[in-house]
Amino acid sequence: MVTTLAKPGRELAKRLLMIEASVVIILAIVMGVTVNPSWGVSALIGGGIFVLANAVFSLCAFLYAGARAIKMVAFTFYAGEALKILLTIVMFILAYVYMELELFPLKLTYLLVLLINMFAPVFFINKRK
Repeated sequence: MVTTLAKPGRELAKRLLMIEASVVIILAIVMGVTVNPSWGVSALIGGGIFVLANAVFSLCAFLYAGARAIKMVAFTFYAGEALKILLTIVMFILAYVYMELELFPLKLTYLLVLLINMFAPVFFINKRK
């Protein structure tokens, strides 16, 4: 019963992560072919930062389920969000310091995937009705 309560949320998170990863790969290929390869790599890294941090959050958010584990559900949700923010900051710092990247495609891809993350669940929820 506990796993059945969290199953729709897990499925939504998996679908959302797959869409985000697909968009990042497509954008990286398009930018790499149309502009130059360094734009493609920068787009891949910018979008990858968001997708990786979001995947870690999803793992933490659905670690526990059920009314008996409500404290652990809340704790892992907030810990996952804090870890997501920390990972995003660390990965951006590493990208800025240790890699020679184009900033425009890096930030643009990150923001586009962020917008997908914000608006895609609306379409999923309306689709079920």
